Amino acid sequence: MSVKASISLTEAQEAYARSLVAEGRYASLSAVLQQGLELLRNQSETSDALRALLAERQAGGFVTPQEGRAGTQEMIARKRAERGL
Repeated sequence: MSVKASISLTEAQEAYARSLVAEGRYASLSAVLQQGLELLRNQSETSDALRALLAERQAGGFVTPQEGRAGTQEMIARKRAERGL
């Protein structure tokens, strides 16, 4: 469902949007703005998801360098054994 809304653009923004329509990249000014809003929404959702992941990681425990090295060595040994090396 479409909703009509009145918006204000700078002259440069309008010129750019009209050039995208003139080049055939979009069917209308509305299509340009709709795509821009979708990109902003996707960017916002991605940023929110990243912030949530970072908060989750910060709240969890940290691995010491020694634990990291030991885990890496165990993984290497396991992969070598799987491959018969």
